[in-house]
Amino acid sequence: MQTIQSVNEMQSHAIGLRSSGRLIGLVPTMGCLHEGHLSLIDIAKEKADKVIVSIFVNPTQFGPSEDYDKYPRMLDADIEKCRARGADIVFNPSVEDMYPQGYSTYVNEERISAGLCGVSRPHHFRGVTTVCMKLFNITRPDIAVFGQKDAQQCAVIKKMVADLNIPAEIVIGETQRDADGMATSSRNAYLTEVQRSEASNISKSLLMAKDMVANGTRSVDRIVAEVTHHLLLSRRIRVIYVQVVDRETMVPAREIIPGEQLLCVAAWAEQTRLIDNIKL
Repeated sequence: MQTIQSVNEMQSHAIGLRSSGRLIGLVPTMGCLHEGHLSLIDIAKEKADKVIVSIFVNPTQFGPSEDYDKYPRMLDADIEKCRARGADIVFNPSVEDMYPQGYSTYVNEERISAGLCGVSRPHHFRGVTTVCMKLFNITRPDIAVFGQKDAQQCAVIKKMVADLNIPAEIVIGETQRDADGMATSSRNAYLTEVQRSEASNISKSLLMAKDMVANGTRSVDRIVAEVTHHLLLSRRIRVIYVQVVDRETMVPAREIIPGEQLLCVAAWAEQTRLIDNIKL
């Protein structure tokens, strides 16, 4: 397995792979890799000849009061996990190489990114689309694999790829969960044992809603009210949003249509912001 830090070297190597007819799979990450990330590597290996895992904590998707400086960075351990999972290249550029002095160009998606997390994190998705566009241009992937836990991000990236005619297939991997039901997330490392116990109510509330729909509930208001009530029973949880939305457009739903919608939740567990979702 190779480790590449230079943007120019990575781009040149990717062009060579494409010229030789190799299919490239990209798994974009911010590191602190967990089973969710590693499952995406597995998907990429099934679909591509060469798998590139990018590890880059992207500053442009963090707000001024967010956790960029303390975001967990475990590069050596991440590289070993990628090697053990069978990745071919780890691309770990520096901030200075990705955003050189005087950098001033950004990519905006203006509809799907507007709601949900876009309300409380107004510049987040501009950073996501910009860094993904840069990674696509640098690594030249045929396939890029993202995780369903970040459902709005997935929808935004799919829209950007379609709108800007980017020749890459976006593949979405299922959310991976720990034994307590919580979606695997790098930010779970921030939680104490007590905080995690209460945060696990997020996934429990999603399963409760799924059961309600399976048993015939079709009222969005009822689903949202029951999930919100369940979350507020945990004194360390502060709800940011609970919404039922279309799986592709993220437009809020008026009525439950099984198979076409997601229930999305964002909440603070003390000082840690968590998101999760489930297909209804």
